[in-house]
Formats: sequence, C-alpha cells, structure tokens
Amino acid sequence: MTTYNAPVDEMMFLFDHLKDDKKYNEIEKFKEINSELVKDILEQAAKINKEIIHPLAKIGDDSPCVYENGIVRSPPGYKEAYRNFISDGWTSLSCDPKYGGQGMPKTVSTFFEEMLSSASLSFKLYSELSIGAYNCILHHADETLKDKFLPKIVEGKWSGTMCLTESQCGTDLGLIKTKAEKNGDGSYALTGQKIFITSGDHDLTENIIHLVLAKIPGAPGGTKGISLFLVPKFNVNDDGSIGSRNGVSTLSIETKMGIKGSPTCVLNFDKAKGYLVGKENKGLSSMFTMMNLERIIVGIQGLGLAETAYQNSLAYASERKQGKSNNNKDNQTDVIIKHADIRRSLMNMKSIIEGQRSLAFWLSQQVDVSLNHNDEIVRKEANEMVSLMTPVVKSFFSDMGMEITNEAIQVFGGYGYTRDQGIEQLYRDNRITPIYEGTNSVQAIDLVFRKVLNNKILDKFVNLIKQEIKNCNGSKELENFSEILNKKIKILQEFSKWLDEKFKVNKDDVSASCNDFLKTLGYISLGYAWLKMTKVSIKNSNMNKDFYNEKINTAKYFFEKIAPRIDSHYHSATTGSESIMRAKFN
Repeated sequence: MTTYNAPVDEMMFLFDHLKDDKKYNEIEKFKEINSELVKDILEQAAKINKEIIHPLAKIGDDSPCVYENGIVRSPPGYKEAYRNFISDGWTSLSCDPKYGGQGMPKTVSTFFEEMLSSASLSFKLYSELSIGAYNCILHHADETLKDKFLPKIVEGKWSGTMCLTESQCGTDLGLIKTKAEKNGDGSYALTGQKIFITSGDHDLTENIIHLVLAKIPGAPGGTKGISLFLVPKFNVNDDGSIGSRNGVSTLSIETKMGIKGSPTCVLNFDKAKGYLVGKENKGLSSMFTMMNLERIIVGIQGLGLAETAYQNSLAYASERKQGKSNNNKDNQTDVIIKHADIRRSLMNMKSIIEGQRSLAFWLSQQVDVSLNHNDEIVRKEANEMVSLMTPVVKSFFSDMGMEITNEAIQVFGGYGYTRDQGIEQLYRDNRITPIYEGTNSVQAIDLVFRKVLNNKILDKFVNLIKQEIKNCNGSKELENFSEILNKKIKILQEFSKWLDEKFKVNKDDVSASCNDFLKTLGYISLGYAWLKMTKVSIKNSNMNKDFYNEKINTAKYFFEKIAPRIDSHYHSATTGSESIMRAKFN
C-alpha cells in the first residue's frame, strides 16, 4: 500500500512567494486571506487526506462499487469518510458564503484538489462534480433554483453530476437524442439515456442533482439546439425537503480499469422532471462553465497522482538495495537511489511535478481574476489566459501523470508490477485522465484550431514570458535559464508561424501536429514557471539554503534535461502529414 503526505511546504512556498499577479492582489475579497490562514487550512487538509481519505484508495480498488437491484453501493468506509469530509466543511471551501460557502480563492482550492487527487481519486470524484454543478447553477440558473439547490450542494448533503454523453455521441454533442418536453407548470419532462456518468448514483448523499443536456422538440439541429436542465434524483418540495422519486434510474455501472471506487453509471431518464438552466438552446455554453473548470481539475488529478507516485518512488529508492554505484568504495550493496539512472527518473518526476504545481498556481490566479476582478477588461484578459491554458493543463498534466506513474513502476521494478505496493493502481487510476472531459487529442485540436490559429491570445502569453525573461539578471544561473527559455520561445513562434502557413494549404499537416504543439507549449509553460521559481529562490537562498538551493538545482535539471524535448516535438511536427495520410491499414 502507498503512503501520502501532502507537500504543504511546497504549496506555501508558492502562496507566499509567487502570488505575484498584480490584478489578483487587487481583488478586494481575498485581501484578508493571509499566509497563516492558508497554512492552517492546508495542514488540516493534509491531515484528513493522510489519515482518512488515502486508506480508501486501496479499499475502493479491492472492493469496488456494487450495483444491486437498481441500487449503487459505495465501497466499505466511504460513507463514514464522507460524513467526516462534509462535517469539516471541505465541500464548501471555494463556494460563495451566500450559500454557506467559505469563499476561499481558487489558489487555495487548487491545492486542496491536488491533495484529494493524491489521496484517493475515486473518493474525490464523489464531490468533484458537485463543485462543477455548483458553478454552473451559480452562473446560469435563476434565483429560485439557486436558493433551492445550492445550499445543500455546498453543504455536501446533495451531490451533482454532469450528463452529456450518449451511446452515439461523446465529443460530437450535436448528435444527442435526449429530449425535453414542456410540462404545464414551467418544468420539463426529460426522456433519454446518458452513459459514462461519474457518480451518477451512489449512497453517500441524500439527493443527486443531475445537469443534463437535452433538446426541446422543434429546436435547431446540431449544437445550436441544445438546452441545459437541472434534474434531481428526488424531487424537491417548495420548502426544500425531499419529495418523491424522480424518473431517473440507474441501469448499470461500468467495470473499469481504474477508479473502481467511483461509480460510472448508465442513467435512464423516463419523463424525469427537470428545470431549464439558462436560456433555451443555449445549454452548451452554460455547460462549458462547468466543463472548462472541470478540465483544469482533471489536469490537477494527473498532478496529484504523480505526486503520490513520486513520494513512494523516492521512499522505495532510499531503502531498496541493489548493485553497487559507480562511486562505491566499501564493496557493499548500495540503495538504488545512489545509481545515476534511478536519480534521473526521480529528477524527471520532481522537475515536472514542481513545475506543474507552480503553473497550476499561476493559472488559479488567472481564474480568480477572471471571476472576481472589478474591471471587466481585466476579467476578459485573464479569461483569455484561462481559455488558452485550459487544454494545456488538462492534456499536458494528465499525459505527464501517465509518464510519471509509469516511471514509478519502473523504479519499483518487479514489485511495481504487483498489486502489493499499490504503484500500479496509480497508473490505472490515472489512465482515465487523458480520456474524460474531452480526450487529449480533442484538447490539442481545440488549442490549435480555436486558440492559436487566427488568434492573438498566444502572443499575449509569449509576451508575458518575454517580460519575465527581460527581468532575469544578476545571477549567472538565472541568465542561463532565461537564455535557454528564450531559444525555446523562438521555436514556439516558428511553430505557430508554420501552423498559420500550413492551414492555408494543407489542414492535415496542422491536425497531425496538434499534439506536438500542445506538448511544446506545455514544456515552455513549465519553463516559465521554473524561471519564476528560480528568481524567488535565488533572492531568498540565504533564508533556507537547503530548500532554495534544491529548487535552483531542480530548475537546472529541467532546463538541461527536460526542455530539449521541445526541439523534438517541433522537428517531428514540421515534417508534415504525408506518411500519416498515405498509410494503408490493411
């Protein structure tokens, strides 16, 4: 079984030293959220994740969810843990105080999301979609629905889901068949079937609030005719009490490779009573409020699982004895952490994880600004950064999670391949993250075709990095790192120019290069994060030499060993698509 200790010191390093976005610091309601308060929250979060939630990871894998007679039962211990979870107020952390929330910024809740992902992704998924549903209802539902449903969701006594996918459509939502017919009282009767619904049914909460995409008869075809509906598992009376069972039933749950403690359901809607969220035929744009934040969270899932993989790999490498290192002088067997290749594996993990955590913290500031700043122009600019980086964080973090959990298995050797150590479970649990909430291929296509081509958002991000590079002086190491990053920026710009040119003559060349472009932007974004961390570390190196010098050395590893991957992605992509499109698959 794995162990997990939340990296609170690493998180506080970011909160104390890299909360550097001027616009973020202008948000009035966050000014009283100080370091002492955040540290207290994170330490309490670390405790519950270590002592209560992390043991559930193995339990849920060994004793998965059960579907019997139309009822879904959670794994042993989940109910008790969830009661503790909501009694401590963790579901309300980032929610509006108006509905019973604590009003913490995204910068803080992102750290908590990482901890939960590290501790037990299966357990996390029960509450994760609830926060997504909360955000969607908060921003698009009328006041009656908000007052009726949000307090219980925030409290954690009711949970939420996102119901998009049907058997004939996943990415192409224009093909959905679920219909919504008007009742005489302003509500709608929904009929259809949804698949792959995370936490679609379970026994942890009193009610489950489904957000369902459907079409009203006579609506325009394709995605222009999609509406969004709130459909509770149990109808809710005017006084907020739970009423009769709604026409929502669970037909089955999936048998999965990983996240076995989380039920993935097939739901049937049989004239289920629902309420319109937002305007008719505008449901997809409303749902994207939930989906986009969820995509960032999926990236954080990959980061969280990678952190657990790294912690356990480091512990194992420090204990496992095999062979003799090159510098062995006493003829005794060495622990494997003394071997250069094992150290390379650990540094791969460490440099990517710490870079991603820093990048996620920066993006969290942009999210907070986009939602809370008083100036509309500032909100719009921040939202552009969020829009650009959402597919990057979702795809790049989850792909790196696969790389790191795979590398962890290799560090453990044969023991990593067995179930005893729990390492292979991290790999299996993480395998869903490049798939759900829009596959990583779809994310890469979205990035290039919607965010980069004929768009100036990338230029704004590049200029942000260039400004950071300009301010890097006074240290040989910092100057070296900034020089490397500047060269990689030029590759990114050449890559972007190549995409613009190829788009005019051969779109297959563009499509075939999307994944490589996303990876290129991902590594450059980590370079940006590492440059900022290095600057802070050099400035504060006299305060805590061991901590800050290790930061500088890890940055050195990133720029020397990881950043060259950018060149490979660029050269591979710009060979074009001829060999791909000419292939005959007999």
